[in-house]
Amino acid sequence: MKFAIVRSKLLEALQSVQNVVSVKSTLQILSNALIKSEGNKLHLTTTDLDITVKCTIEAESDETGGTTLPIRRLAGIVRELPEGKITVNISDEDVAEVRCGSSFFKIIGLPMRDFPPVPVPDGKDCYRLDQGTFREMLRKTAYAASQDETRHVLNGVLLAFKDGKLTMVATDGRRLALVEQEVEFPESAEIEMILPSKAVNELMHILKDEGDLKIYAHKGQAVFELGSITMSSKLIDGVYPNYRQVIPTGCDERIVLEREALLTCLRRVSLVTTDKSNSTRLTFSANQLTILSNTPDIGEARETMPVKYAGKEITVTFNPEYVMDPLRNIDHDEVTFEMSDGHSPALIKCGGVPFLYVLMPLRIG
Repeated sequence: MKFAIVRSKLLEALQSVQNVVSVKSTLQILSNALIKSEGNKLHLTTTDLDITVKCTIEAESDETGGTTLPIRRLAGIVRELPEGKITVNISDEDVAEVRCGSSFFKIIGLPMRDFPPVPVPDGKDCYRLDQGTFREMLRKTAYAASQDETRHVLNGVLLAFKDGKLTMVATDGRRLALVEQEVEFPESAEIEMILPSKAVNELMHILKDEGDLKIYAHKGQAVFELGSITMSSKLIDGVYPNYRQVIPTGCDERIVLEREALLTCLRRVSLVTTDKSNSTRLTFSANQLTILSNTPDIGEARETMPVKYAGKEITVTFNPEYVMDPLRNIDHDEVTFEMSDGHSPALIKCGGVPFLYVLMPLRIG
């Protein structure tokens, strides 16, 4: 098999598929990319057995064939080559000769028959969204997913296609992020799926600001088609908890705050917190918010900022990172805190956007 391609195009394709490959893979074939030539199309595929990423690009070739080559080695070589046309000639023994200008490399590969089967999308139900919209939804929720592997159903993001919309949810039991987007699909296609965090991170890497996205779900797999790239992932098996029941139905007080100013104040006072003592006290009083961190053996930090508030005084303690996470991942100038007292869950919202964040206060003796 032989093909020729512009260096920049090949490098971009290699970079779009190499993230999924583990540096310390137990199987040698999983360190390789499957490279197949079909007419003037070149298909590059990588997998870790849970996630598979495939990229299709145009190349000069009139042959059909394939091999597998070590992806990081190949990407490293292509990255260092000068811009121009690269020719790759692959022997029947899966040895690739790479030429570009005066540069020559020989890379030993493995036969493509050893590469795991590549999932294909099932065409029964297809959900269509804009890539940029879907990436923003992931950005506003994914940080709240649990890192505790003993609660495996929370180690990802819930995608619920119901009632004519996509509801995306992530929670770790201490906070919950939710965002919604209207999507057209038949009632018979209603479905819930839990996408693992690794797949979420990979999608955020390959999704673009715009362009069509097609999502298929079939037999414990989700397949995402986005232009020249197709990604498939195993889904988390299990039933996601009833997240609606933890969302407060009514709060006594509502406080409007400048998002960037609040984030800046929290970032400063969190400088005196530690992993063992990671709490910050927020006191809402008439037109003022006081933020205090006090850590034994470290010291104390205090910030005050003006707020639009005329209700009763409320003092509540949060993990500052849990307050900063949504503030970092939404773009609105103002956010709204809704709460009843210092012991009940707080709601963070931003005006006109179907986004909400539920945060449990800390119990400090």
